[in-house]
Amino acid sequence: MSAVYSIPLRTRFRGITVREGMLLEGPGGWGEWSPFLEYDVPEVEPWLRCAEEAAAGDWPAPVRGGVPVNVTVPAVGAERAHEIARAGGCATAKVKVAERGQTLGDDLARVEAVRDAMGPDGRIRVDANGGWEVDEAVAAIRALDLAAGGLEYVEQPCPSVHDLAAVRRAVEVPIAADESIRRAQDPYLVRDLEAADVAVLKVQPLGGVRACLRIAEDIGIPVVVSSALESSIGISAGVALAAALPELPYACGLATVQLLTDDVVDESLLPVDGILPVRRPTVSTAAAGRVAADPERAAHWVARRADVDAYRASMRQDRRP
Repeated sequence: MSAVYSIPLRTRFRGITVREGMLLEGPGGWGEWSPFLEYDVPEVEPWLRCAEEAAAGDWPAPVRGGVPVNVTVPAVGAERAHEIARAGGCATAKVKVAERGQTLGDDLARVEAVRDAMGPDGRIRVDANGGWEVDEAVAAIRALDLAAGGLEYVEQPCPSVHDLAAVRRAVEVPIAADESIRRAQDPYLVRDLEAADVAVLKVQPLGGVRACLRIAEDIGIPVVVSSALESSIGISAGVALAAALPELPYACGLATVQLLTDDVVDESLLPVDGILPVRRPTVSTAAAGRVAADPERAAHWVARRADVDAYRASMRQDRRP
């Protein structure tokens, strides 16, 4: 069984206002396939593997019963950023910066507001989504570090791994790699170039929980598990990964269901006192009906999955002797 959802966001995030995805039911439960719309077929194929793994129930046993998480603050005004950070109930905040059309002054005001909301003991990290060039990144990181009263780390300041390495050598703030791992042909180049202090792993883009566990074991730097802005079904895969990691030194970026206006389950995966419970939610018939995509969008996702199936078949054909 499958279903397609379409859920508006509370605030524009990552350039979108509506999140879409396909839910797949299998013998082990529900999985989510929700690659972003601009991604091409080869890039979305691992996302489908993640959903299939979840639907098969092929997840490792957890070693912890709860996962610490950060509140995510979109690229909003300072006043709204303060409200989101205060309401998040987490000891760590991840603040979006380097948004297209905004200035460093906007970022500084947002980070200062989040520091005020979090208090002196709260941890603040920022995520630039590859929005800076090297020199721009170095200057921005130094200014944001001062505004935050100390940053925990800066996520993906530049788009390329080589630029990431250059920024890491120029600043004192730790650097985290996200797109340089999940959108790279070689996720281990970050390790080989010593380009980051932290690896951000997202289960859908990297092909599932077990695939991420192998990367975490091999990459040789601390890991943060983050979301790809999924429903509670997709988030549960990230929770399963975080719960299975031998060590979890940082709060994870998995508290993003609260960015959606609705969900596909009756009891959403939301943090309590900064902790997400390790549990597996089930799609609710009522909720799925409430957020069901219109026929045109549902047909789009069915066709997109057929494209992935055709791509897989062609790859199998190419591998034949």
